[in-house]
Amino acid sequence: MRPKPDPVGPGQESVWAYPRPAIAEATSAHIVIEHAGTTLADTRSSIRTLETSHPPSYYIPVCDIAPGVLHRAEGSSLCEWKGAAVYWDVVIGDRVLPRIGWSYPNPTRPFAILRNHVAFYPAPFDRCSVDGETVIAQSGGFYGGWITSKVSGPFKGGPGSRGW
Repeated sequence: MRPKPDPVGPGQESVWAYPRPAIAEATSAHIVIEHAGTTLADTRSSIRTLETSHPPSYYIPVCDIAPGVLHRAEGSSLCEWKGAAVYWDVVIGDRVLPRIGWSYPNPTRPFAILRNHVAFYPAPFDRCSVDGETVIAQSGGFYGGWITSKVSGPFKGGPGSRGW
């Protein structure tokens, strides 16, 4: 059952207007990830993925991620649209944030733009921001969307949203 979309305010996008299947598009939004006094990523060259009922996920070019913080994690998964994903731990000094990032080394043709980019779950970090606004993490352990004031919901991931 599809929920009723929240009202869309000035300058907002409704996640209910996003397409299904998902798409990937370049964005010049300023994306920053900070944790434990370290800036892990800072870019204006990310790719955002958009899918009905989900806030955007941001894929950051590997060249804009701090050197040495990414370590390949165990496991993989399969997205019906993007292809096979691999996972990444983030290591800062002696701190390990396990399986906090994912990427598509050989994405499907429609998502080729994601090659050499890594997306991150925002919740475990001290701060993730889009154009200076601190994001709220999409609910649910599986989802990696970044919620800002520029998107209206409701968002998949909360209780009762599995069938959306």
